[in-house]
Amino acid sequence: MSSPPSDPQSPYDPPQTKPTSQKPYLEAPVPTTKMPGGIPFIVANEAAERFSFYGMKAILMIFMTEHLMSAAGMPDNMTEERASMWIHLFTASAYFFPFLGALLADIFWGKYRTILTLSLFYCVGHAVLAIDGPSFGLSTRTVLGIGLALIAIGSGGIKSCVSAHVGDQFGKTNSHLIEKVFGWFYLSINLGAFTSMMLTPWLMAEHGPHWAFGVPGILMGIATFLFWLGRNRFIHVPPGGKKFFKETFSKEGLQAVAKLSLIYLFVIIFWSVFDQSGSRWVGQAKRMDLFFLGKEWLPSQIQALNPILILTLIPLYNYLLFPLVDRYLFKLTPLRKISIGLIITILAAAFPWWIEMQILGDKQPSIGWQALAYFILTSAEVLVSVTVLEFSYTQAPRNMKSLLMGVMLLSISLGNILAAQINYLCDTNKNFLPGEQYYGFFVIIAAVNAVIFMLVARFYKPKTYLQEELPEVPKEV
Repeated sequence: MSSPPSDPQSPYDPPQTKPTSQKPYLEAPVPTTKMPGGIPFIVANEAAERFSFYGMKAILMIFMTEHLMSAAGMPDNMTEERASMWIHLFTASAYFFPFLGALLADIFWGKYRTILTLSLFYCVGHAVLAIDGPSFGLSTRTVLGIGLALIAIGSGGIKSCVSAHVGDQFGKTNSHLIEKVFGWFYLSINLGAFTSMMLTPWLMAEHGPHWAFGVPGILMGIATFLFWLGRNRFIHVPPGGKKFFKETFSKEGLQAVAKLSLIYLFVIIFWSVFDQSGSRWVGQAKRMDLFFLGKEWLPSQIQALNPILILTLIPLYNYLLFPLVDRYLFKLTPLRKISIGLIITILAAAFPWWIEMQILGDKQPSIGWQALAYFILTSAEVLVSVTVLEFSYTQAPRNMKSLLMGVMLLSISLGNILAAQINYLCDTNKNFLPGEQYYGFFVIIAAVNAVIFMLVARFYKPKTYLQEELPEVPKEV
């Protein structure tokens, strides 16, 4: 069943031709190597936006446990468990709002206008974080809550739209470039993340939280400006309006949501493990020997290994390892990549478990062990996160691509809600998963998750949709 036809009056439809007396024939589209004109603006925007998000997020654990002040200017810090809970709840919120942003884009505004409008909330949120709360008679907890709420709305609201907007720039003649561009898209995310994860902890240590939160805010402003500059280079797919509901609640639409949601259920556990690298792993790093690779690391800087490993492993895996597996072992389908990634996640979760046992045994293991855990976790990320991103776009019908990206991101939200709930129980009941048992719990659920997914994947039948070829129509906003 094909997608519903476009409205006859839409300026984005291919030009109509008059019937002729000649015998009709089908002409296959000629592949092209030309990259869509809007891609550089999207990639540059994403690098700057990810700098702002990951830079701010990298210092939250240290800020919440060491820098919180009451309205009177007195220390008001959180425990590691309580801070971890709030970090995971913020992350869950940031990945819940993509669903609402997707509805705005697919029904009312279109992706471009949704991204540009919600980016303004994002910029204001960063500005709020950078102010000195006690100087205005506010506790830093209050300022932090307001700032993070605005960032969750802005950052979350645009997430599903940005990745879907990338896919919209491609049609039948250049669809073979999608995989390569999504790879570069993910590289831009991690280049911005690496730079910010190294810089913002240093800004926090040397110049305090106002500069540490302020610099990512400046980068968010730059990201918004870059996206605006590309407005006349993008292919603008109009919102579906009533057709969105017709397609979403059609048999085909409901089947697409149901099938992909089945995959996302298993990805929840992956994210519950992965996002602890920004919470409990940072707290664990504070109790480790931080001298590694010839330098003394700050506890929150070790997170920067993840994006720099992504920059290395994506091209290594895509252009060397995956082709070798395809050629000599077995066809590496998206579902097989996800299966392997979920298996590797078990090993990644096991490392902090072992590290915690060493610490509780009065040893001080090297941060190098956590670095090895990041390598394993990043390998799982390439296999799970990158693959699910691309797979979700290709499996979504035309007017549902942002919506299904939003549903995909809900799996990250739910993974963080799970981690937040476990940390809440640990904070309120010291006998609940104490010490190394906390990490052991996630090893067990990661193992169960991987086994069940492999059984489900054997019976899953993908169905691919590609965007119709659209002319590049400039649009002033």
